[in-house]
Amino acid sequence: MSHRIPNRLIAFIVLIGSLCTASLASAQAGSIKHSPSDVVKRYVELDHKGARLDAMSAETVASYTGWNEEPAWGHVVVTRGFVVAEQYRQWEVIDRLEVIIPVTFQVIGSVYLETAGFVQRVETEEVRFRVKGVQNRWKIIEPMLPPHVGQKRMVNFVRDAWVKETDPTKRDRLGVLQEELRKAKE
Repeated sequence: MSHRIPNRLIAFIVLIGSLCTASLASAQAGSIKHSPSDVVKRYVELDHKGARLDAMSAETVASYTGWNEEPAWGHVVVTRGFVVAEQYRQWEVIDRLEVIIPVTFQVIGSVYLETAGFVQRVETEEVRFRVKGVQNRWKIIEPMLPPHVGQKRMVNFVRDAWVKETDPTKRDRLGVLQEELRKAKE
């Protein structure tokens, strides 16, 4: 005994599948249908969580930018937090497909990767992200700035490096860096 699926049911399933695919595509990060501040916010959130600290996770932020590769940064800016201007009245509107969105970072200092050194520098830093509509998606086209990583994530990153390090001198330096980062205050 064979069961035959009615053609209407097959057509209905295909229609539902295509509608789901279309709605997923329109919800895609960076779609021009969404606010350009969404792209900036996602990029900065991922950066804050350390996505640009290694090559594997750096791919996750690449879809938000207009450049393919970044330079090897010699330092990481350590932050307590950030605020993205989400209201269009706070932006500089160049035209309907290009805007400049300010982001304010609460910086506590910088980690220099080569020396495993920390320089405390408490300040508020404003960065103006130029966002442009490119091929139906919002892309950050400038500035290309060093990673801005949250303090807690940076402490964990240094701890992971400390665990993996076999050279006692470098391991000691990483231990000191981890303590400096933990104790950094506003």
